[in-house]
Amino acid sequence: MMHAFRQLLSFAALVTSVSAATADQWRGRSIYQIITDRYALPDGADLNACNPKDQTWCGGTWTTIRENLDYIQGAGFTAIWISPVSQNYEGPRTAYGDAYHGYWIADVTKLNDRFGTADDLKALSDELHRRGMYLMVDVVVNNVMATSTTPDLSTFLFQDESKFHPFCPIDWNNDTSVIDCWLGDTTVTLPDVNTQDPDVVSAYQSWITDLVKEYNIDGLRIDAAKHVNLDFWPKFCGSAGVFCIGEVFDDDIGQASQYQGPDALDSILNYPIYDALVSAFAMPGTQNISALTDKVAQSQKMFKDPTLLGNFLEDQDVPRWANLSVDPQSLYNAMVYNWMSDGIPILYYGQEQGFHGNSDPYNREPLWPSGYANTTAYQLTSKLNRFRNFLVNGTSNWASTQMEILTQSDYGLGFRKGDVVTILTNIGSPPKNVTINVYTPWAASTSTTEIISCEKYAVGSNGTIFMDYNKGGRPAVFMPDLLLNSSGVCGFEGPNQYVEPPVVAQVASGAASVLGRGAVMGALLGLAIGVWGVVGW
Repeated sequence: MMHAFRQLLSFAALVTSVSAATADQWRGRSIYQIITDRYALPDGADLNACNPKDQTWCGGTWTTIRENLDYIQGAGFTAIWISPVSQNYEGPRTAYGDAYHGYWIADVTKLNDRFGTADDLKALSDELHRRGMYLMVDVVVNNVMATSTTPDLSTFLFQDESKFHPFCPIDWNNDTSVIDCWLGDTTVTLPDVNTQDPDVVSAYQSWITDLVKEYNIDGLRIDAAKHVNLDFWPKFCGSAGVFCIGEVFDDDIGQASQYQGPDALDSILNYPIYDALVSAFAMPGTQNISALTDKVAQSQKMFKDPTLLGNFLEDQDVPRWANLSVDPQSLYNAMVYNWMSDGIPILYYGQEQGFHGNSDPYNREPLWPSGYANTTAYQLTSKLNRFRNFLVNGTSNWASTQMEILTQSDYGLGFRKGDVVTILTNIGSPPKNVTINVYTPWAASTSTTEIISCEKYAVGSNGTIFMDYNKGGRPAVFMPDLLLNSSGVCGFEGPNQYVEPPVVAQVASGAASVLGRGAVMGALLGLAIGVWGVVGW
C-alpha cells in the first residue's frame, strides 16, 4: 500500500513537471516569496556584508535558492515565488541604489546575469519539480526603467517611441492616467510601455510563451497589474498557459475585484484583506474586527472567486508586520487567518524570522543573518502548512469551499471553512478576562483536536465553543478526530504529502467511502469547548 502511494506521489511530481499548472491546482498551494538577491549566499561569502539601507546587490542567486530549498520545504511550502528574472538596468548607481530587487527592467526577453545563467534557472525549476513544488516567477510588463524622462531606448526590447506612452505623472483620480502615465518619479523613471499597441502585445505574448516553456514555470506574479489596460491580460496569460496572480495595490474591493475573472486575471494579491488584517490585529491599532468581517462579506459578493486570492501579511512594498505590531500573538492570529480562510497563503521571506524593517529598502533584509532558525513562527508555519496540505489533499473540496463567519466581537472572530472551525483574537499575549462564544455544526461528545497545540477536547452541548482568554490570546483551529485520520498531524498517522487535484479527487473519494464523511458530518450538530490558550507548537 505504501509502495503504491509513493508511486502515486512520483507520478504526481512528474505531472507537475511536464504540464501547465492551472488555477485550481494553485488554489491548493502555499507560497514562499523570495527576493533572489536576499535569500541565501554561496558557501564562503561574507555573511555580514549586506546592509539593506545600502540598496545594492548582496549576492543571492538562483543557485543559492536551489541549494537551500530544504528550509522552505521543511516549513511545508509547496511553491516559491521569485523576483523577476529579466535583465535589469546596468549603469551608474542611482539615487535609489542599484537594481538588486530585479524590478528595474531593461530588456525583458534577456535573463538577469546577476542572478545566474539559463542553466541555473532551469536547475532551480527542475529541483523544485523533483520535490513536487511549483515555481512562480515575477514579471514586469507595464514599464521599463530609466533615469530621465527622455531615456535612451536602445537598451530596451522596444526601441521606438511609439511603443511607449508619453511621459506624464499619474493622476490617481483618473483611471486612464493610472494606466497610461509613468510610475516612479523624475529621478528614477519607469517609462510606461504602450500595451495597447498590437506589436507590443504580440511581442509580449511570444516572450511569455517562450519563457514559461523554456524554464518550466508554473505560475506568474504580475507586477503593477492595475497600471495595464485590462483587456491585455487574458491574451497574455493565455499565451503563458499558467496561473496568473496580479499586483493590484488597492484596498477598495469594488476597484480590485474587476481584475479577477475571465476578462482579466485568474487572481490578485488580496490587499483589501491585508489592510483589514492590519486594522483587526495589529497592536497598537484600531483593533477593528468589523473591518475584517466586512471585507470578507464584500469579497464573497464581488470577487469572482475569493478562494484564489493571494493572502499575505508582508511583501517588498509594505512594512514588515513586526514593524506595525509589537505583540507576537497578533502575528500568529493573522497568520492563522491567512492559512485557514479563503485564498492562497503567501509568506514573504523573513516573516517567519520576525524581521521588522519598515518600508523600502528596510523591508528587504538579507535572510542569512537569521541563521534560518527554527523560530516559533517557523514552527507555526510548518504546522499550518502540514494541516492545510492535508485539508487540500485528504478532504473533499476544502480549498474551493468558501468560509463562513460564525461569530464576531470586539475581541475576535470565529469562522468555518469546510470541516474546520478557526477562532482568532486580537487581545494579544497578556491574559484578559474575555470570552468568545462560537456556534458550530458539530455534535456534543465528539472528540476533537486543536491542531496548533495538539490538545484533545470533547464537544459540549448546544454547539458552542467557549473561548476563555485568561491565559492569553492565542489562535485555535479545531477539527473532529474522526476526520483527522490519515492527516499526519498531531500524532495521527498519514503520509501528509501533496498530490495533484485530479489524483486527490480519487483519494478523497476513497477515504470518504471508508470513513463515511458525509454521514458523519451530517450527524454532527454542535460543539462546546472551553479553551484557555494554546501551549507551544
